[in-house]
Amino acid sequence: MQAQTILLIIASFIIALIIVLFQYLYKAKSRKKNVLLFAFLRFLSIFGLLLLLINPTFKQNTYYIEKPNLIIAVDNSSSIKHLKQDQNIIEFTKGISEDKELNERFDITYYSFSDKLNDSLSLSFNQKQTNISKALEELDQIYKSAIAPTIIITDGNQTYGKDYQYSSIGYKQAVYPIISGDTIAVVDTKIQQLNVNRYAYLKNKFPVEVILTYSGEKDVTSTFQVKSGNITVFSQPVSFSEEKNSTVINFTLPAARAGVSQFVANLIPLDNEKNTINNNKTFAVEVIDQKTNVLLISDIVHPDLGAIKKSIESNERRSITINKPQEVKDLNDYQLIILYQPNPRFRGVYEKLNALKKNYLTITGTKTNWVFLNKIQNKYTQEITRQNEYYVPRFNSNYGAFLIEDIDFQNYPPLIGAFGEVNIHSNYDPLLYRTVNNIDTEEVLLTTIEQDGIREGVLFGEGIWRWRAQSYLNTQKFEDFDEFFSKIVQYLASNKRKSRLNTISESFYYGNASIIIKAEYFTKNYEFDRRGNLRISIKNKETESTQTIPMLIRNNSYEVDLSNLEAGNYEYTVTVLGENISRSGSFSILEYDVEQQFLNADVTKLKQVATNTNGKPYYLDQKNVLIKELLEDQRYQTIQKRKENVVSLIDWKYLLIIVISLLTIEWFARKYNGLI
Repeated sequence: MQAQTILLIIASFIIALIIVLFQYLYKAKSRKKNVLLFAFLRFLSIFGLLLLLINPTFKQNTYYIEKPNLIIAVDNSSSIKHLKQDQNIIEFTKGISEDKELNERFDITYYSFSDKLNDSLSLSFNQKQTNISKALEELDQIYKSAIAPTIIITDGNQTYGKDYQYSSIGYKQAVYPIISGDTIAVVDTKIQQLNVNRYAYLKNKFPVEVILTYSGEKDVTSTFQVKSGNITVFSQPVSFSEEKNSTVINFTLPAARAGVSQFVANLIPLDNEKNTINNNKTFAVEVIDQKTNVLLISDIVHPDLGAIKKSIESNERRSITINKPQEVKDLNDYQLIILYQPNPRFRGVYEKLNALKKNYLTITGTKTNWVFLNKIQNKYTQEITRQNEYYVPRFNSNYGAFLIEDIDFQNYPPLIGAFGEVNIHSNYDPLLYRTVNNIDTEEVLLTTIEQDGIREGVLFGEGIWRWRAQSYLNTQKFEDFDEFFSKIVQYLASNKRKSRLNTISESFYYGNASIIIKAEYFTKNYEFDRRGNLRISIKNKETESTQTIPMLIRNNSYEVDLSNLEAGNYEYTVTVLGENISRSGSFSILEYDVEQQFLNADVTKLKQVATNTNGKPYYLDQKNVLIKELLEDQRYQTIQKRKENVVSLIDWKYLLIIVISLLTIEWFARKYNGLI
C-alpha cells in the first residue's frame, strides 16, 4: 500500500473523529442518553463515507512462468500423398506430441496449411494448392511479439504465391523445415508449362506454346503429341540431353467448330520414368463464331481513348475501331457505339443511331457541347453553367441491371465533368454516384438507361484513364478495371431482355482452379432481392449423379463454390424456391492436379529458408535429433514474469451496505430515545 493512501486513511479517521466530537461530546453537557453509542455509530458512518471517496488501493504482484511457443505447421496438400509421405508425417507429428520433455519445455500449437493456414491438425492430404509463403506470413503476424520457433513439415513444393525462399527473409522466428519426400534425382520428362488462349475464332488457327523439361544424364528421345479425342492433331519428336534439358515448341491448331474443344497434350514417357502424370496435360479452347465489334467516335484526342481501347481489347472476343464523326459509315457493323464528348458534328451519328435503334455509351467531359446534347436527345439534360467540377465515384451497391462488384471506387481519382444538376427523364439505374468535396450526393456519375428497347450508358465525366492506372497501382494488374468496363460493354452490346434470374459461369474450368458459379436474382421491380432462397442442382453427364446445394449470398450476388467436383462434364439448374423461375447451363472441368506434377522434395529452397531464419533443416527420420537440439537451444528459455495489479483495499459495494446499515441503526436508536 502506498504511503499516500495510508495518509489519506489516517486523515479520514481524524476528520471523522473531529466531526463526531463536535456533534456529540460538545453537546454532551446536556447529558443525553447513550451519547457514546450515537457518537460511535456516527463516527463509523462518516469514516466509511470518506473511505468510499478515497477508494484506497494497493499493488499486488503476481509471478507466473511463460514457456516459449513451438509451432508445428504441416503441409496438407495432395503432393504429400502423391510422394507417399502422408503416413511418415502423421507418425512424425505423433512423436512430437507424445514427447513429455518437449511438451514441458514448450507451449506447442499445431497448424495445417495448403492454400490457406488452418489452426487445427485435421490432415487429409487432399488439398489442390500449396502456398507456403502465405502460411509463413500469417504465422509471423500471429507470433510477431513472442518466441515461437517454427517446425514446418512439407515437401517444399509450392504451386502459387510468392517465392517463399525469398519472402522468408523477413520472418522473425527460426524455421526448422522437415523435408518430406524423395531427395534423390531420378530420370523424368514432363510438360513444364502449356500456354494457350482461352478463346479462338471459328475457322481460324490459334497458337499453342509448350515447354518441355528433362532431368537426367543420358541422351534420350521422345515424342510430343496433341490429341482431340482419338485423333492426333499435332506431333513432333523431341530429344534431350544433360546439357539440353528443355525445349520450347510453338504450333497452331485449327478452330474447326464452335463451342468448347478439349485437347490432351502428351509427352510420351521414357521406359524407366517413375512419375508419368506430369507427362500429360489437358487443355481447352472455347471457339466462338463472331467478335463483338465496338465503334468509338471522338472528335478530339484524349488519353481516355487509349485506356478504352486497351480495356476493350483485353478481351479477345472484342475489337474496337476509333473514328471521327465524319468518318462513320455503316453502324450495322458494330454491336456497340461509344460516343466520346459529343458536339454538333455528331448530329448525323445520332440520326443513324435513332434510325437503327442501336445501343450506345456516351462519355461526357470538359469538351462536351451540352447545348447540342440537351437538344439532340430527350433522356437527360445537364444544367448549363460553363463551369467544371471534380467528381469522386461512389459505388451503388443496389445496382441491378447486371452483376458487378465494387473495385474500391471511393479511392479512385475524381473525374472532371460539367458543374450543375443532371436531370434524367427516363427509367435509369445508377451505377456510380458523385461525391463532391467529401460530400456524398445522389447525383449520378455513371448510369444505364433502357427505353423503348434501346440501352444507353452515360458517364458524366472524363479521365477514366486515371482509373485504369489506379487499378494497376492497387493490384499490380489492370484486370479489375478491365473487368468492370467489360461488363458495361457486354450489357450495352446485348439486346437480351432483362431477366429476374441470371447465372454467370465459365464454359470450362481447369481442375486446379476455383470453380465459382454466381447468380443474380431480382424482385419484380428489378431490384436485387436478398430474400431469395436459391438452390443449384449439379448433374454429372457421365455418371448421371446429381447433388443440390444452397447458394449463399455475397455482396450483390448468390454464389456456390464447386471446387471439390471431380473432372468431367456437368450441367446445372439454378432455381428459386417459391418462384417458378429457373436458369440452366453447363460447364466442363478439365483434369489437372498441379500437386501431382512433383517428383521430389524441393530441398534447395527449404534449406535456404532455414538459413534465412537461423533455423536448421531436418529429415523425417531425424525426429530425435530435432527434439534434442530444441531442448538444448539456449534461445528458447522459460521466462518468469511479474504482473502488477492495482487492487482495491475495500469492496465498495459491501462498504456502502455497511454505511447505510449504520445510518439506519443510528436513526432508529435516536427515534427510540426520542431524539427525533
